[in-house]
Amino acid sequence: MALPAIIVRVHRALEQLGTDCSMEELVNLCPELTWNQAFLAIDYLSRAGQIRVTLDGDRTYRVQAQHAVPVAASPTAQAPM
Repeated sequence: MALPAIIVRVHRALEQLGTDCSMEELVNLCPELTWNQAFLAIDYLSRAGQIRVTLDGDRTYRVQAQHAVPVAASPTAQAPM
């Protein structure tokens, strides 16, 4: 599977889940991917701002899809003049 397809697969799995999960749980959501493939996709998506990666109190990395905020609903969006 090519990297772009892996990235899409991981992002869709996180969006469908709708909540955060550990990296191990993410690998279980995408059983056709190796741990390394999932990690590369997480790295790419995190750098692109499409997912959020956090470290919880148990020192477990958790990942979650970022939800896009529509421009009209954004508090910093400026109204057209």
